[in-house]
Amino acid sequence: MSKLVTVITGGGAGLGAALAELLSERGHQVVIAGRREAPLQEVAAKTGATVVVGDVSTEKGAKNLITEAVKAHGKIDNLVLNAGIVRNGKVADFSLEEWNETMQINLTANFLLSKYGLPELVKTKGNLIGVSSIASLRSGYGMAAYAASKAALTSLIQNIAYDYAADGVRANVVCPGWILTDMAMQEFGEAAHTKNTTPEAILSEVFKFVPQGRASVPMEQAYPIAWLLSDEASYVNGASLTIDGGTVIVDAGMLNLHTLG
Repeated sequence: MSKLVTVITGGGAGLGAALAELLSERGHQVVIAGRREAPLQEVAAKTGATVVVGDVSTEKGAKNLITEAVKAHGKIDNLVLNAGIVRNGKVADFSLEEWNETMQINLTANFLLSKYGLPELVKTKGNLIGVSSIASLRSGYGMAAYAASKAALTSLIQNIAYDYAADGVRANVVCPGWILTDMAMQEFGEAAHTKNTTPEAILSEVFKFVPQGRASVPMEQAYPIAWLLSDEASYVNGASLTIDGGTVIVDAGMLNLHTLG
């Protein structure tokens, strides 16, 4: 039996790199994509992954990734839409350029990858995973563009799940909470600078009301995605799986009572 072929965008760091490592250990042939070659090659050295460098937020780049994956391995069994960016700002302060960039990378790129990837997934009766965020479920300060893009991604994937179920394709979404990645640490650093404090102090405040009291590490997000890609999840379609240490179950109106009792 040939290996499952799994394509992962944003595969050079964080969740994408962890998932590439996990799936390669489980026998997948992994294709990782991103705009920066050096980190992709580092992951490939550990996993044996095929590297495709390019900008998948363009039609040319998205189509090329699918083409190169099929050229290298003859098929695609799984497509994981993981690449994304965060641009913070309240709506009135947010530039049109920042808005368009956020939508292009977090939403349009994933539409384009789905457009060109789904015909291949239909052939293999494969899986599509969108990496959304708990920001798509709850409001956060200055997160309007990011949250809107992720909510739209969730809706896109759920519609794909409906449209392609009869073709044997499953499409699901994961909604991570905080993950200790370079991107997250950059956000903590920016917040610390704004508030004239330290990143450690920001982390302490952020996780105070997360029931598990901490962020996840990338592999804690990779394991649930690997499960969704497996036959163990064969009847899971159109789902939105929250992986956040319990963050979104908290009643914000009760936070001031946290220290009572």
